[in-house]
Amino acid sequence: MRRSLIAAVAVTALATPFAVVATAGSAAAAPTAAGKPVTDFNHDGYADLAVSAPRGAVNGTAGAGYVSIVYGSASGADTAHAKQVDRTTAGVPGDPEENGGFGANTEAGDLDGDGYTDLTVNNGKGDAVLWGSANGLTQGGELPGEYVNDLKAGDFNGDGKADLVANSSSTLEVRYGPFTRDGKPAFTTSVANEDDGPQDLMVGDVTGDGADDLVTSHGFEEMQHSSRLWKGSKDGLAKTSTQTKKFTTNGVIADVDKDGYGDLVAHEVDEVSETQVYDAGAIRVVYGSKSGFSTRTAKIDQDTAGVPGVGEAAEINGPERGDQFGYSLSAGDVTGDGYADIVVGVPGENLGNVADTGAVVLLKGGANGLTGTGAQAFNQDTANVPGVSEKGDNFGEEVRLTDVNKDGLADLTVGVPQEDGTTKDSGAAWLFRGAKTGLTTTGITSFSPSSLGTPEAGAFFGADLTG
Repeated sequence: MRRSLIAAVAVTALATPFAVVATAGSAAAAPTAAGKPVTDFNHDGYADLAVSAPRGAVNGTAGAGYVSIVYGSASGADTAHAKQVDRTTAGVPGDPEENGGFGANTEAGDLDGDGYTDLTVNNGKGDAVLWGSANGLTQGGELPGEYVNDLKAGDFNGDGKADLVANSSSTLEVRYGPFTRDGKPAFTTSVANEDDGPQDLMVGDVTGDGADDLVTSHGFEEMQHSSRLWKGSKDGLAKTSTQTKKFTTNGVIADVDKDGYGDLVAHEVDEVSETQVYDAGAIRVVYGSKSGFSTRTAKIDQDTAGVPGVGEAAEINGPERGDQFGYSLSAGDVTGDGYADIVVGVPGENLGNVADTGAVVLLKGGANGLTGTGAQAFNQDTANVPGVSEKGDNFGEEVRLTDVNKDGLADLTVGVPQEDGTTKDSGAAWLFRGAKTGLTTTGITSFSPSSLGTPEAGAFFGADLTG
């Protein structure tokens, strides 16, 4: 039986954490990496959350899917005024369809440049956009274009306007902002997909030139290929890429050592990847530089000094999954010291004799980069965390760091779509507060379809988080 994760460890760190926009202390001409804008649908200064329930019913249509918008406030997530958006929302194209899965993938960015963050929703049946306003997300529209697997926002030419990169089966298409209210970009460029097309898109400023870069992961069937770096510049995203020579999947780009260059923190997998679900899991840090990714890298897992727990794999084709350390990742400045911290989802973690209950681990950035020093771990058995760890909850399957109460410290939202409420797999979310010492359970809250007044049965609430 796999050993359990230590419920919560708080080791005093000598390091200091993150701002995605960073300057190196004494350098006169230090680079400044492009920072991720705050997701603020109503432009009140508080970060907002979009929590997907892609299997939720809409007007009695099972599995049509919806997204709950939870606005930030001085007291944290304002669940009393949450709003449901779906295909019945004004302007959103189409009608609710059985098992339509609206909300399966969401992304945020100020597409029309009016100061309000907008939300894109992609579920493989056409892309919708919800436009931000002083009243939040109130009006929907359509994003024209071919079918795409994924959309990610960034600023690939550094002009201050939000762009979208769209991953289809045949091309990577960059749609440059600003967008008109009928969803049309200012212009587009595209490049044919390589290595069987990207699986994941990761956006951030690796080279510190003020324009976002793109990292793509690649694989086909049981084989994984090297991830690739596509550089942004004043001329936009390059049409050629370089290999990172690392087998990584979903990840984030953030400046964990505050040198002004974005670093890739991603889930590391083997070249033969068909048994990933049974892996103990690990993350790979590839540090950025002026010219792109440097040769400096680090591997962190649950056997790294300071990281709580023990990394444990599961029997291949057995009933349990491995720990899957790194299955989900998010970056933010939890402690307010200027270094990027990383939250790691460990959804396959066992607690005692209970399988796949799940956990999250906070890794703190510092002058030496990302390490296990001062790491913390949390699960549903941690003191003051609402709920009870149960088999198959997979706590930590989705994670998102964002400052919902505008105190300068990133807060953690954990999405748990397989949490059972009054019905199976209704899903729920937990919000941990950031503090100068790390994440804290003081003031922790949780919310679910039941508490928000939205359809609950099998909703898979928390399957995707944007904020």
